[in-house]
Amino acid sequence: MLTAVLLYLSALVLVGTFRSQKIKTGDDFLVAGRTLPARVLVFTLLATWVGSGSLFGGAGLGYRVGFPALWQSAGAWVGIALAYFIAPRVRRIAQYTVPDILELRYGPGARLLGTLTTVLAYATIAAYQFRGGGRLLALIAPIDPDTGALITMVFCVTFTSLAGMLSIAYLDVGNGILMTFGVVMAVLFMIGESGGLAMSLASLPVDHVSVFGSLGPRASLALFFPTMFLLLGEANMYQKFFSARDEKAARLAVVWWIVGTIVVETLIDSTGILATSLEPGLTEVESEEVVIRVATDVLPEFMGIILVCGAAAIIVSTANSFLLTPSTNLIRDVYQRFFNPGATDRQVILYTRAIVVVLGVLGYVVGGFFPTILAMALWAYTMYGAGITPALLGALLWRRATALGGISSILVGMLTTLVWEIIGLVRSVDGLPVYLFGLETAYPALVLSIGTLVFVSLATPRQSDEVVSAVCMRQV
Repeated sequence: MLTAVLLYLSALVLVGTFRSQKIKTGDDFLVAGRTLPARVLVFTLLATWVGSGSLFGGAGLGYRVGFPALWQSAGAWVGIALAYFIAPRVRRIAQYTVPDILELRYGPGARLLGTLTTVLAYATIAAYQFRGGGRLLALIAPIDPDTGALITMVFCVTFTSLAGMLSIAYLDVGNGILMTFGVVMAVLFMIGESGGLAMSLASLPVDHVSVFGSLGPRASLALFFPTMFLLLGEANMYQKFFSARDEKAARLAVVWWIVGTIVVETLIDSTGILATSLEPGLTEVESEEVVIRVATDVLPEFMGIILVCGAAAIIVSTANSFLLTPSTNLIRDVYQRFFNPGATDRQVILYTRAIVVVLGVLGYVVGGFFPTILAMALWAYTMYGAGITPALLGALLWRRATALGGISSILVGMLTTLVWEIIGLVRSVDGLPVYLFGLETAYPALVLSIGTLVFVSLATPRQSDEVVSAVCMRQV
């Protein structure tokens, strides 16, 4: 299996090297020259979104609690459905980053805060791709997970620095097809091994096939809301909308993206759920490796190789995008905006590549501070979903939003997430955070961020029609 993974990754590098020769301008590197057709957008959106959070965190949660684990995925499904209505307007604005939009509506302070929040959240998301890669390598090769994470980081940083959006988007077509094929085969084989779908479901505990199961409504919604709000403001999504050939391509891509995401994430979680009878007795940490364990222990070798290569594709695709986007933010929203507005294309490409390296190293270090991949995912989702999304949606949808309201919302959402998580970790028992009032971070962070946006905006003067109309998509 290790040989197959190495061959697949080598093929990615060769194709990436070939396509990188077509990069001539900063636009080519950052937004693929704004030329991506819908069929390419679909796969790059899918391959970016379905990462280690789904492969390890989602499947592991499915192993432990059953189908209620899909509450986390459902947040993305709802978010993508709502993004359908936003996509054409975002493409029409024709910027490069989410902080570009924030500055158009709220001013340069919002750009800086938006960039800081994005870097914090996305470095964490990149970090758990590295940890996921480390676990994958540890299960198929005689190396420890930390060394595997380092190897994954070096590969992803090198590849992202080389490729840029122009290469990443087209390579994600192959990655998306491979990962879909891998999980479809795995689930069909496991259902067959269990005696059919009816027998597979009958063998599960009752609470594994209920709506909320052992999670309960509050914990289920604490999975749903961070994912939905991350998706609604997700910078990779917006950067890919900016890369679309036109508004029609952006909207069509979203339609098929939601279909692909529902199918792939349901199949990934189902792999973990069905494995409870085929790989019993896994601990919480081991359960996050259940998809790879199914590939190595349950599936025939040929199917196992495809699933492992699909898992590697998931990790690499997501890491690439979550390294490139914050690097784009720092170049576009800090360096070009405040230090060198006349930067040449060569400088933009060179410095973006350098920042990719720095963020990769930062992400690798950050990865050691969280007990599980799921914990990292929820922290990053909440940081971004509460820090960016309310202000971003306010900029696009609410004409009454003001600069002070937007800036205050970003700051409150970001700080609430940090403070609430730190308090939970300080009060932790057996490595599990104990939150104030028993409330997961998503609840106070989202409520305070949205409330701040509304109340501060209503308490401050309206913005001019010129500023509002440059971004806002309807009369609200």
